[in-house]
Amino acid sequence: MAGPGGSRLGRSWRRFRRRSASVQIVSVALAVVLVLVVVFAVGAGSPVKKGRSTTGTVGAVRASASSAGVTTHNIRVVFPVSNLSSLASNLGFAGDIEYSEQNKAIKLFVKLINDTGGINGRTIDVSIVNFDPTNESQMRALCKDWTDGSSPAFAVLDGVGTWTGDNQLCITQEGHTPLLSQWTTVTNWTRQGSPYLWWTGPDDAAILQATVDWGLSAGLLGAQVKVGVIAGNRASDTVALNQYLLPDLRRAGIAPVVKTIASDPSDTASTDSQAPLVVQQLRSDGVTSVIPLIPFNVFFPVLAAETQQQYFPKLLLSDYEESIESALGLLPFPYEKALDGQEGLTTATLGGIDDTRPEADGGYDPGVRSCFTAWHKAYPQVPKGNQNDYLEEQGPVQGWCQEIRLFAAAATAAGRHLDRRTFDAAMAKISNFPGGYSPILTYGPDKFSGPTQYRVVRLHTNSPPSSQCKFPMNHIPQGVCWVVVNDWQPLPGAG
Repeated sequence: MAGPGGSRLGRSWRRFRRRSASVQIVSVALAVVLVLVVVFAVGAGSPVKKGRSTTGTVGAVRASASSAGVTTHNIRVVFPVSNLSSLASNLGFAGDIEYSEQNKAIKLFVKLINDTGGINGRTIDVSIVNFDPTNESQMRALCKDWTDGSSPAFAVLDGVGTWTGDNQLCITQEGHTPLLSQWTTVTNWTRQGSPYLWWTGPDDAAILQATVDWGLSAGLLGAQVKVGVIAGNRASDTVALNQYLLPDLRRAGIAPVVKTIASDPSDTASTDSQAPLVVQQLRSDGVTSVIPLIPFNVFFPVLAAETQQQYFPKLLLSDYEESIESALGLLPFPYEKALDGQEGLTTATLGGIDDTRPEADGGYDPGVRSCFTAWHKAYPQVPKGNQNDYLEEQGPVQGWCQEIRLFAAAATAAGRHLDRRTFDAAMAKISNFPGGYSPILTYGPDKFSGPTQYRVVRLHTNSPPSSQCKFPMNHIPQGVCWVVVNDWQPLPGAG
């Protein structure tokens, strides 16, 4: 991680379109090309107070002693990969080299483990399953096949966070099968999925509390500020609002104006008709700061309504449904007035630069560097149009590398007698694991989300060009910057 005054750059901001938010924009008519280059300038950090713990209290829950999916010689692991080929033109995946290379990445990083002795002598038996993330009945059927079928899996790995919502609980709470996933929501999910559900992304309960803490310290929230919340009507949004965000705001003496909105991707017509009314009501109520608890398919029409009504409140963006990442992808066109200068917090290594320089010079974090070394050795090609061979730090290849290596570390630590219980015990002991999307991952007996730190960043459109937005390797000015306001600091409850 670079220190204050350093700078880092990401090749292009496409990760938010691959993950859970992207899955939900199928029904949204996007007339935008979301491929942008991102530069990050790192600033000095400042402390933020800790509040209530967001870890789950599940000490009495023990994993099953089942060794289903484990044989003398192998371990069956399922890798669900979202099949969006038919939607490529709408979602912008066409030409995204790394997205199309997920299968190759999975096979490579598993092969490297198997070729060096596997998991205590057992090889990982790869089962890559393509699925339609918009087809809930298909996802549930697959879940039941993996957990209750004739050839059950020992574990399911979701490297880029497309296996979402209740489908996570189908695998864990119902199927008693370990799931490592990048998609997250609030703590209730891991409590219900305990002790089988392990997140490589942040627990949104901690994210929401950190958002309130930061908002207070930055003057974006407070007794003299009119605060609004836009919340989706999904179960996860309702729980996040009523059991986490509103209590956090009440403790700070804030009574926000709350507006709910249809958020299911299948209910696009309702979402589109409600968004202008929600924005109009917030404007009429004099709201100047807004906390969004909405997925991308709602965020997009809300921004459209703000632009149409020329109403631009301060947005407290965050990792909740990746609103901070989505916002970056929508700059500078078409919502520059709504998003330029907005701030938010994230646990991701958004400052990581996609080149081969040492970390101290602004390059890869150790976990990413290790993945890059393995990937480049196997596939030493140089991407067309770029003089540098790189691995996108927030891309799917890196996501699968992180997930597979985390699983292997826990399964190996579980010992020769591998079952759900020994795996659970081993996962709970993983600490300071070199991550990829986040710098480090640490777990515990009641800590099921790995990230432990967050940073505050500000969106910046680089017009006219400034030194903030120059690519470090060739000093060419870029169009969109991500300026780090406060660098890494502890997530509430993560210590």
